[in-house]
Amino acid sequence: MKTILHKANTRGHANHGWLNSYHTFSFGHYYSPDRIHFGALRVLNDDTVKGGMGFGKHPHDNMEIVSIPLSGDLHHQDTTGRDEIIRQHDVQIMSAGSGIAHSETNANNDKEVKFLQIWVFPKERDIEPRYQQKSFKPEDRVNQVLTVVAPDDENAVWINQDAWFSLANLEAGIEKTYEIKRKENGVYVFVISGDVTINGQQLNERDGLGITEVSTLDIKADTAAEILLIDVPMIKEA
Repeated sequence: MKTILHKANTRGHANHGWLNSYHTFSFGHYYSPDRIHFGALRVLNDDTVKGGMGFGKHPHDNMEIVSIPLSGDLHHQDTTGRDEIIRQHDVQIMSAGSGIAHSETNANNDKEVKFLQIWVFPKERDIEPRYQQKSFKPEDRVNQVLTVVAPDDENAVWINQDAWFSLANLEAGIEKTYEIKRKENGVYVFVISGDVTINGQQLNERDGLGITEVSTLDIKADTAAEILLIDVPMIKEA
């Protein structure tokens, strides 16, 4: 087993006033040669956007972009004509493919929106741009590991990669085993809230842990906790 630990207080940070963002991996003006990506996982940003503010229209290509609201609502518009509100308990994915432009703004003027913005290198390049979002019942991940992004599960949003995202809300003392989907994959664990122990490593809120060369994860909730598991191919470069 190999691991790489990213404590919450070691992340890159940019506060633009309207946007307060923490970067697990190199992004924008934050650069660390040791934190470019974890396999196919390229970006994991922990963003807070003030009311009525947001990202204006900007382009992407050949990237799988996942948004997971933690609180509040996001307003998404793109050049395919999509105009959607993404709410807590929703998961959105945009396959940028051959090229797309979009905007993401806080849908409310009177409260912040907090969300995770995650980028994954694609399996196939230059596909037709694609958009999907789904709502997931919060009770379906209480003491369970719920798959929300997958290439092979009609109950999840589809991704152009051999990657699986799962969410779990665990009560204190609950133990779960997670089986890695492919032998070639690793898993990046991000602790949204609470304290957990993963394969013997203690993690706290907003810590991240990359694990490779194992087939299972042993998860124990030391307190009530919410975690995100990102199961991705361990590509060396993209």
